[in-house]
Amino acid sequence: MSIRAELSRMRRVDRWMEIILPRVVRRVVNGEVSQPGWLPRRWLTLVSGDVDLDAGIGAVWLVRRPGSAKAVTHTALIERCGEKWQYTGGGSASDGDVPAERLAAGQPGQVGMIEFGGGAGALSCAYRLQHRHSDFIGTAPWVGSNELQVAAEVDHLLLGDRRIDVPRHGRLIVVWKSPSTGHVGIRPLIVAVGRDGSELSRIGPHDSMDSYTWARLRRGQEEQ
Repeated sequence: MSIRAELSRMRRVDRWMEIILPRVVRRVVNGEVSQPGWLPRRWLTLVSGDVDLDAGIGAVWLVRRPGSAKAVTHTALIERCGEKWQYTGGGSASDGDVPAERLAAGQPGQVGMIEFGGGAGALSCAYRLQHRHSDFIGTAPWVGSNELQVAAEVDHLLLGDRRIDVPRHGRLIVVWKSPSTGHVGIRPLIVAVGRDGSELSRIGPHDSMDSYTWARLRRGQEEQ
């Protein structure tokens, strides 16, 4: 794709985000994370949304034209700045996969209990607005988000101190805030919990795979 075409695409994305996102954000902040009735799913699908009201942060995962050759995945970070929630950044990718079902761990397409997709993050916009005349680079907290694919055995996740229910399709976005380490933040511990309340797996702040996947790899090496 040429630079001109990419810039044009980015401008189009920004325009529809400015129109649609505020209405979607209001729903997510109010705890409504299902597809809005006024928004055709074939045009724009709300995959997942997550809000931490205490931290004043949130994230939304959308897919424009899902399943088509022109499908675009967009994740949006939002923050409570004063009395309003504002779009503060995000990312896009040419990937329109909206799953129809959840798979059990260990099956093709679902190796672990918790699997990472994309992610986004930035220094807190709300903090920058409150500290305009200070050197906020070394003090502003980091606001991050991660797209997750969760196995069928998982009932809910524990993200730090928060409980997050897993949607039926098993794809969700989680948002978090941490002290900045200079360029990034430190993701909280994520724990997958089964329907009986037992821990199924966990993934630490610096891990790329969950403990279930590591255990399978170790068993495979021992059997060789």
